[in-house]
Amino acid sequence: MAFDGLFTYSITADLQQLVTGRITKIHQPNAQEVVLHVRANGKNHKLLFSIHSSYARMHLTEQTIENPAEPPMFCMLLRKHLEGGFISSVKQLGFDRIIIVEIESKNEIGDPIVRQLHAEIMGRHSNLLLIDKEQGKIVDSLKHLPLSVNSFRTVLPGQPYLAPPTQNKWNPLLVTDEELATFFAETKNAKDVVTQFTGFSPLHAEELLYRMTSTSNRVQCFKQFIASFANGGTSPMYVLANHKTYFSPIELTHLHGDMTVYPNVHELLDRVFFARAERDRVKQQAGDLERWLQNEIDKLALKTKKLTKDFERASKLDQFQLYGELLMANIYSFEKGVKEVTVINYYSENSEEITIPVSERKTPTENAQGYYTKYTKAKNALIMVQQQLEKTKEEITYFEMLAQQVQQASPGDIEEIREELAEQGYLKLRHSKKKKKPVKPEPERYISSTGITISVGKNNKQNDMLTFKIAKRTDIWLHTKDIPGSHVVIHSSEPDETTLREAATLAAYFSKARESSSVPVDYTDIRQVKKPNGAKPGFVIYFEQKTLYIDPNEALILQLKKQS
Repeated sequence: MAFDGLFTYSITADLQQLVTGRITKIHQPNAQEVVLHVRANGKNHKLLFSIHSSYARMHLTEQTIENPAEPPMFCMLLRKHLEGGFISSVKQLGFDRIIIVEIESKNEIGDPIVRQLHAEIMGRHSNLLLIDKEQGKIVDSLKHLPLSVNSFRTVLPGQPYLAPPTQNKWNPLLVTDEELATFFAETKNAKDVVTQFTGFSPLHAEELLYRMTSTSNRVQCFKQFIASFANGGTSPMYVLANHKTYFSPIELTHLHGDMTVYPNVHELLDRVFFARAERDRVKQQAGDLERWLQNEIDKLALKTKKLTKDFERASKLDQFQLYGELLMANIYSFEKGVKEVTVINYYSENSEEITIPVSERKTPTENAQGYYTKYTKAKNALIMVQQQLEKTKEEITYFEMLAQQVQQASPGDIEEIREELAEQGYLKLRHSKKKKKPVKPEPERYISSTGITISVGKNNKQNDMLTFKIAKRTDIWLHTKDIPGSHVVIHSSEPDETTLREAATLAAYFSKARESSSVPVDYTDIRQVKKPNGAKPGFVIYFEQKTLYIDPNEALILQLKKQS
């Protein structure tokens, strides 16, 4: 991860645009994230804090994160102390991954107070603390750390605030030319740089050393390198190289791969983290649903195996019919008490002999009737097993489609999937104390590069609503070919080629083939899309389609969403 002290330095510099801004709203979408809505310099901003062990960060975001119906206690506390307050400063502590946002506000009786939000961006040790500046005490924090958990410092309400322990390293902003010249007099590797200087990750250490190979003045190179991180960086960059992703506020010249430059560090971090963080939010909310769906799929797969064996057994019905007819044709050639009868098979081209097992306790007629009875039972069983197999396969397809939708859902889509399963009789809905008003499913909205609206159904309720209620008969409908995925509609009868390909990219991205390349996407007019009688939600048939082949592109999806 490259969210090191250098990245924090860039973020802090760019967040100066929030100074003097007023905090208008505070939300806490989940246990690990807090969003401050700030009005500064005539613009509205959303400042995101995340203490997720893998996605810890702090930056401005343009993404929408859904909030719970009831705000958590920490959110209520922040609203009490910070809402309506003004940001007086945003500072980095030392050169570490700690950003302090100072807020001037008022208490219940109108007296001025100063509170600080300390964002400690340190992987699994990340935390967000609200500090009373005057008393130097912790008001509260997202994570509580008693003495039994952390012997160095206690993080609990009312305790004195103590910063995380500092490392005995050089601050890149304070190090002298003499110290730099001495250190770089000998050849160094990335580990040496990380060990000696605060704020360096291996990625940025590698970049510094690579730049030093093309100059003799290593001291000057070091200073220019650090300066390039000021004011939000020089070239916020996302790099895909060697099947790994890298990101930095500056150009990563030592890497060679697919590079994308972003306007600022905030949009870069949205690109890096949003999809992964969104997936994690869904996992928190829908982990039980994912497990239930997988369990149902596993059970149905086992049922399919058993039904297939039953089908193979029942498929012997022709043999039962043959035995019955041959016994009737040779009814007088054997008597009761024998175990088998050898007769000529008149139905065979070569008229070879065939031995038929019979019951000693039954007469020839009863044996023949017995095989006719087996034939009738097998015939009926074959029909039933075939119906059961088809139904089971349909259910597997249905649950696999739902599993794919859960994997790619936003938190708000999950409840609609639960409702659908309840309506289909598979699940019972959780009872909440507050009765919720029925809400119409709302497909996601995107705008193409040429300004045409595109809608995407993220679950079956949204798919049916979009295809059969919202879309016009002349709109263009898209779906991945023979692959579970979303219904996508271009709200135009004659979209341009750019819009068509962008809509196809959305269809490929919101499908089971998201990680694939050259994904086939069918498109046709809405009037060619039909729902068979009795079909489950989301299932349709369509005609007169054409096919495009598309590579899913997450960066394009974020761009289209941003334009909406």
